[in-house]
Amino acid sequence: MFQKHLLCVTGLPRAGSTLLCQLLGHHPDIYSIGHSSPLCQTLTGLRQHLSDSDFFRAQLDVDFPLVYQRLVNAFSGFVDGWFAETEKPWVVDKNRGWLHHIETVHHLDPNVRMLVCVRELGQIYGSIEAQHQKTILLDFPDHLANFSRYGRADKLFNDQGVIGSPLRSIEALQDLDTQLQQHLIYYVVFEHLMQDPVTVIQGIYGWLDLPPAKFDPQALSVKPHESDSYYRFKYTHGTHTSIQPPRTYTIPQRIQQQLQQQFSWFYETFYPGL
Repeated sequence: MFQKHLLCVTGLPRAGSTLLCQLLGHHPDIYSIGHSSPLCQTLTGLRQHLSDSDFFRAQLDVDFPLVYQRLVNAFSGFVDGWFAETEKPWVVDKNRGWLHHIETVHHLDPNVRMLVCVRELGQIYGSIEAQHQKTILLDFPDHLANFSRYGRADKLFNDQGVIGSPLRSIEALQDLDTQLQQHLIYYVVFEHLMQDPVTVIQGIYGWLDLPPAKFDPQALSVKPHESDSYYRFKYTHGTHTSIQPPRTYTIPQRIQQQLQQQFSWFYETFYPGL
């Protein structure tokens, strides 16, 4: 079990995770640097490496309970060591990959919590497309620049797409035990966060059993944001000193209609009546 309380920030792209980490960092009991972290992939990579090790499996043959407990201890120790620089009780780790490994991290520590950022799907697509038009001479990491707008949307929302992959993981979360979901997962709706950040963040503090902490949405502290060149400047991560109303994107009607039909469960869950 972790010595620190791990708070995973995850969810859909362009859905406010960078802002959420910035706001969480204003609480005196929360450590949040705001950058995407390789911790999730490191743990899953270590699991794969050890599972493929003949020597490790041979040890499991001899004393499975002891050796498996070593795994739990080692993984927990790695997470605590990752955040050794802080004494704050809650530590934030931001990575969309946590969505795919929620049961793994819960197995390591039943007290882990997860904030899942969501946003209306058409506006996510519109945000990405608008950024592409600003940087049209740079290709996407997955080489989508040569596609039509409809084709690009199709690729973004397919099972391996930047939006589609975490979206399907969010859909799979609905299959977890209801009590487990209520304990482990807190959905942060982008539109609510932008409209009333104080109420949303105070709600998260209450869910974490933390005391209230004041912050001014128009006077935020800013830390250096993560690299945008890694994403070819298609998925930006800027932070600002104040929260401004988000831009509303106009997208092709047939794309919007298809999104609402294909992902009706998403709209019924997070945007009923839209």
